[in-house]
Amino acid sequence: MVETSQQSALEGIFAEIALLMDRFRKGDAPITMDTDIAQDLNMDSLAVMDLMMELEDKFDVSIPLNMVPEIVTVGQLAQTILDSKKVA
Repeated sequence: MVETSQQSALEGIFAEIALLMDRFRKGDAPITMDTDIAQDLNMDSLAVMDLMMELEDKFDVSIPLNMVPEIVTVGQLAQTILDSKKVA
């Protein structure tokens, strides 16, 4: 049951992230858990930092700056937010 609720929470976070990232999509490519933030979206480093601040405010979490370069996919970003919520 815990895994199901955790998966559900992860999917909810992903859905919110996907909505915020929609403006950065290239063409009609869907945003999935495997979407590479740098390669698959029209985001430069400033856009990534702005998005991180927006997500921190939305989910009331803090994503350490040293972790940002390690986050490659949207799924990893969603998992990082979920993990940050557990710690908080």
